Amino acid sequence: MQLRPFRLRGCGSPQKFGVAAGSLRGLLRKGCRLLQLPLPGSRLCLYEDGTELTESYFRALPPQTELVLLGPGETWRGCASDIERFLAALSTQRDAVVAAARQLLSDERAPRRQKLLADLLHNLSENILAEDRQEDGKWFEGLESRFKNKSSYMRYSCESRIRSYMKEVSSSISTVHPTARDAYKRIVDLMSDKLRSVKYNGCYFDRREEEAVRLCTAEGWFSCQGPFDRDDCPSKHSINPYSNRESRILFSTWNLDHIIEKKRAVVPELAEAVKTRGGREVNWEYFYQLLFTVDNLKLVHIACHKKTNHNLSCDKTKIYRKRKQNHKIS
Repeated sequence: MQLRPFRLRGCGSPQKFGVAAGSLRGLLRKGCRLLQLPLPGSRLCLYEDGTELTESYFRALPPQTELVLLGPGETWRGCASDIERFLAALSTQRDAVVAAARQLLSDERAPRRQKLLADLLHNLSENILAEDRQEDGKWFEGLESRFKNKSSYMRYSCESRIRSYMKEVSSSISTVHPTARDAYKRIVDLMSDKLRSVKYNGCYFDRREEEAVRLCTAEGWFSCQGPFDRDDCPSKHSINPYSNRESRILFSTWNLDHIIEKKRAVVPELAEAVKTRGGREVNWEYFYQLLFTVDNLKLVHIACHKKTNHNLSCDKTKIYRKRKQNHKIS
């Protein structure tokens, strides 16, 4: 029977051994002797996906296939098992992982592997929990000196976005029917007063604030909430702009996307409401909610920001305030 070479490793070690065998039984016997595992209950599987080998499957394998020898009670879920062990090592042996990654990077020549190792080292060197400028000076490079801590800048970043929305709403008065412009301006003024009272909802990006929990974790991790027509992000995009300067800059490309669109739906509906109100009171707080709060804003990675027509409209039952009923007593 012709011997064929295979690369063999145990479940608990990345070390690989070259083993040649002509049959599954022969390879299993040699592997158990090499890795000092009992033959009864042991079995072989593919490293890639954990598929357990049969004799016929074994005969179809090409030479140098990477295999995992499992002892009694052991399991292997393919590459995911290695990733799980790596993540466990990150949390318990971070310094050792950093040292090993630096050593590997110094010897690595393959561009893709270089990129993976460089990204790993970059992420491991993050100073996520640092808040003040003196604790993480690099994070503040390029920012004005008035920002003394990370949260104050993140709050400003959110405020700037909301202010720009307010500016758009205000400038849209030119599209409103002339007879309704005074009413439109009064509503804009009410919205502006409310935004000033809540500091332009800057709390959404400030990890120290209770309201921020709707978008991020206590450490400052933001997850993409997916396109307007999905409940999640298909690519599982996430970012922590508090971690390093690069992530802070990249976060500026993420969008607060209006689910019911600001330009196509909300503002035109508001303009129409003040024009045709006919003595009814426009429910400006409903429009405020759609324009400036996370009730109608989704945080999305730039790749998940669909700029096509959402084809969503305002709730017609909420455009005007409900009139109070006067009950006559007979």
